Amino acid sequence: MAQPFVGGAFETPAGPVPRVGSDLSAADRRGGLKVRWGIGRMEYGVVPALYALGEPDAEAPVLVSSNYKLSFDALRSSLAGRSAFLLVVDTQGINVWCAAGKGTFSAAEVSRRIAEARLGEIVRQRRVILPQLSAPGVTAREIESATGFKAIFGPVRSEDLPAYLDAGCRATDEMRRKSFDLGERAALVPMELVPALKWAAALAAALVLLSGLGGGTGYLAELASHGPIAALAVASILLAGAVATPLFLPLLPGRAFSVKGAVAGAVLFAPIWIAIWLTAGGGDRVALGLELGGLGALAMAGAAFLALNFTGATTFTSLSGVRREMRFAIPLEIAFAAAGVGAWLAGRLAS
Repeated sequence: MAQPFVGGAFETPAGPVPRVGSDLSAADRRGGLKVRWGIGRMEYGVVPALYALGEPDAEAPVLVSSNYKLSFDALRSSLAGRSAFLLVVDTQGINVWCAAGKGTFSAAEVSRRIAEARLGEIVRQRRVILPQLSAPGVTAREIESATGFKAIFGPVRSEDLPAYLDAGCRATDEMRRKSFDLGERAALVPMELVPALKWAAALAAALVLLSGLGGGTGYLAELASHGPIAALAVASILLAGAVATPLFLPLLPGRAFSVKGAVAGAVLFAPIWIAIWLTAGGGDRVALGLELGGLGALAMAGAAFLALNFTGATTFTSLSGVRREMRFAIPLEIAFAAAGVGAWLAGRLAS
């Protein structure tokens, strides 16, 4: 794996290790921007190994990170002007929090990397600092038992590391608290939006093509008249589930994410419904009501599904809670979507 961010080697008693800097290059920043938009996400990794930042000596801190490059870059860039050893464990290119949940950021993996790096020959102090968000997957005493290195958990945010290190590795209450403010939620929107675009495009194409059915003006005329309505319904699914729900998460009613998404879907589709209903000419109002009602139900079901996907990116949920919600939400979403498509088709064929 090419690693252009490595700048030569740093000699240690256990042999040379790659040297890295704290300044991120334009290529590093471009790569980070691309993966936030889902481009090359699963290939954005770092070779698991021990790295030297600055001029670390035998008393330098040892900080552990996942081999997801965005996590690694956040760690090294927070330590400008400092020297440390960075121990990168193999999490299969997954970030710290998710890897801890999946079991790839574990005590066994950290212990293995300590042994492979021959860390005991490089540093005199016997302590490694793990990110706090790795705690769900790591039992610290297992690392100490296997390696002789005491594992302690650093702050939640990498930018707090300088203050944490200067305080003798003591964290304040604020350092232990995981925020999830508007900016942090907005940063996740692209990763929610891009994967959803693929199936949304297919759904929109199918609905638009079917929208030409029914009516008395011919297939192309009906498609031109009703196809945009179907496309707008799919757009409301994307905006409600992948954009509005993350951005307005604390403000949307309900605790279940599926409920929050359904509400957002209803709110975003409502103006479309009202505008079309008020501007429609004569025609069959029952058929139009079925058509709009069906698309509204589909918008709510689709947005609820996308919102449920967002549970894995938040601090608001637990694994058991998500499993409980999925058991009741997914069957309801499928039923609502099926009923919506059925009502919509009935409205089109009856017009």
